[in-house]
Amino acid sequence: MTKAETTSPELMVASGDGEPVKPEKDRKFVEALSRGLDVLRAFSQGSVILGNQDIARITGLPKPTVSRMTYTLTKLGYLSYNTQLEKYQLNSGVLALGYAYVSNLKVRQLAKPYMDEFARQTNMSVGLTCRDRLHMIYVENRLPPEASLLRMDIGLKLPMASTSAGRAYYCAITSKERKVIDDAMQVKYGPEVWPEKKEGLERAMEDFQKYGFCLSLGEWDRNINSAGVPIKLQDGTIMALTCAAPSYLIPGEKLRESIAHQLAMLASDIESLGV
Repeated sequence: MTKAETTSPELMVASGDGEPVKPEKDRKFVEALSRGLDVLRAFSQGSVILGNQDIARITGLPKPTVSRMTYTLTKLGYLSYNTQLEKYQLNSGVLALGYAYVSNLKVRQLAKPYMDEFARQTNMSVGLTCRDRLHMIYVENRLPPEASLLRMDIGLKLPMASTSAGRAYYCAITSKERKVIDDAMQVKYGPEVWPEKKEGLERAMEDFQKYGFCLSLGEWDRNINSAGVPIKLQDGTIMALTCAAPSYLIPGEKLRESIAHQLAMLASDIESLGV
């Protein structure tokens, strides 16, 4: 695999400092470590159990490299090997890392009662998300007492371009950071799909500048309407607070005219907690 091939659109925006990742120009960048982590990330693509050939296809890494990585990660406890299927799955070492992050996220603990009350009042699912490359990940999801719909598990990934969570994050970052994300999305989606994605992001920017929130009305899932607002933590981290419901329960007009404004006020209340 060449250096150019290594820098995938997702890897380009992996950094949290707003600068594009350029392994070929960064002498401090440890490519072997990057490849090992890419092997672990392959298991977030949908299948819970993968063979070396599957991982090579997902990551673009040569199969001999993948074989060495899966062997090492298995020895370290991050993967386990199924001898019957001759494939790998994530092991408890990965869970320990993820749990350490979520359990120590102060805003998640403090926001829960506020999110619970909002969910009860609006009959909507309320989520707290953070960015992972070109996606947003749920770190908390609260539901109204009797609701069984839109249960978003912690760790669920959402595409940034078409969801209210991703759009809220996108609108809250600097123009320089947006440019890095735009460049990566343009490569990821290509000339046929990117213009439509970009148009949705531009509409979100207009809504955010006018109203302080972003919407996704059937654009991620045609049956779901959602609103999103950014939350800025004291350490500079930007997260997104969202509310979502089936479109037959919460039409877009109701979401835009009242509930989304309430969500923006909720975000302000959470920020005032000093997290």
